[in-house]
Amino acid sequence: MSNDLGLLHRFVPGNRRAAAPVLLLHGTGGDETDLLPLGEAVAPGAPLLSPRGNVLEHGMPRFFRRLAEGVFDEDDVRRRAHELADFVVAARARYDLAAPLALGFSNGANIAAALMLLRPDVLAGAILLRAMVPLAQAPQADLAGVPVLMVSGASDPIIPASNSAQLAALLKKSGARVSHRVMPAGHQLSQADLTIARAWITERDTRAA
Repeated sequence: MSNDLGLLHRFVPGNRRAAAPVLLLHGTGGDETDLLPLGEAVAPGAPLLSPRGNVLEHGMPRFFRRLAEGVFDEDDVRRRAHELADFVVAARARYDLAAPLALGFSNGANIAAALMLLRPDVLAGAILLRAMVPLAQAPQADLAGVPVLMVSGASDPIIPASNSAQLAALLKKSGARVSHRVMPAGHQLSQADLTIARAWITERDTRAA
C-alpha cells in the first residue's frame, strides 16, 4: 500500500505483463482493496492499480462530493477527475504500465466516465458498472475507437434507465465503441456482471493480439 502518488492505493503487478493494466475504482464506502477480487476474476494475471477516493461522506470514501443522492458537486467532479488522471500518469511512470482499462462500480464508474470526458488520453477503455452521467455540461471529448462496456440494472433504484442511456449516447457521440448491457438487476453487482466483464476483456485482448 502506498500514498506517495497523491492517492492511497494498492498495486498488484500480476503475472501477465502483456495484459492491459486495470484501474479499479470502488463505489461509495469501498477502499483500495474492495475491487481487487473482482479485478483478479475479470482480468486474471493482469496488473491491477487500485486507488482509494480522497473524499469522505459520513466516513465513507468516495471519488467526488455529491449534494444529494444522484446530485453531484460538478466542480468537485472536475477537480477530482483531474486529480485521478494525474495519479494514473504518475503510477504509469512508477510501475512501468501501459494506459489502463478502468473498471469502476457506481461512484467509481462515474469518476471513470468523467475522466474519459475530461482527460480522454488517460484510459485505454473502461468497464462502467452502474454508471450515470457525471457532468450536466460535458465537454466534447475525442474518444475515437475507445472501447467501453456499460452494464446497467433494469431495476436500479438509484439510476434511471434514461440516465444510463444518456451516458451511453454521450460516449458514442464522442467516438467511443460502446456496448451497453441492461441486466435484470438492481444497483448491486451480481455474478452476471463478472461474467459479462470477463468476456468483454477476453474479446478485447483477442482483438489486440
